[in-house]
Amino acid sequence: MGPPPSPPARIVIGRIGVDSRVASVGLNPDRTMEVPAKGPLYDLAAWYRYSVTPGQQGPSVIVGHIDSAANGPSVFFRLGALVPGDTVAVTREDGRTVPFTVYATRSFAKDTFPSTEVYAGTPGPELRLITCSGSFDESTRNYRDNTVVFARESGPPT
Repeated sequence: MGPPPSPPARIVIGRIGVDSRVASVGLNPDRTMEVPAKGPLYDLAAWYRYSVTPGQQGPSVIVGHIDSAANGPSVFFRLGALVPGDTVAVTREDGRTVPFTVYATRSFAKDTFPSTEVYAGTPGPELRLITCSGSFDESTRNYRDNTVVFARESGPPT
């Protein structure tokens, strides 16, 4: 069953140099997922608070920006470089660290994003890391794609 719920507090992805506190995001008025807003939390990873907490059955979702015009590379700038076998450690607010192992990294066009594939329930604890990617649309000031990293819990929380 795993540990009781506890929000993530820190994420470490050694292969791409990520060591970030984890903020929290919810939904925009149009029911799309929020992303970290401009300001002091912009360059942090952020847990989607309507997903399960790390270590619980199902996908826990953590998002982060790829970059910003003002500051350049952001927390998930190198997310697309992750490959199967890479590891991710998420430390929860209760102090437990949940280890995950990447099993896929995929890019999807935002206009055909497979929400069911990314957010649907899973038989065990999993992690989804999401950032923008692909070409930049100057007219909308947004990237056209999303990169999603799929990872499974690779051991009990410690």
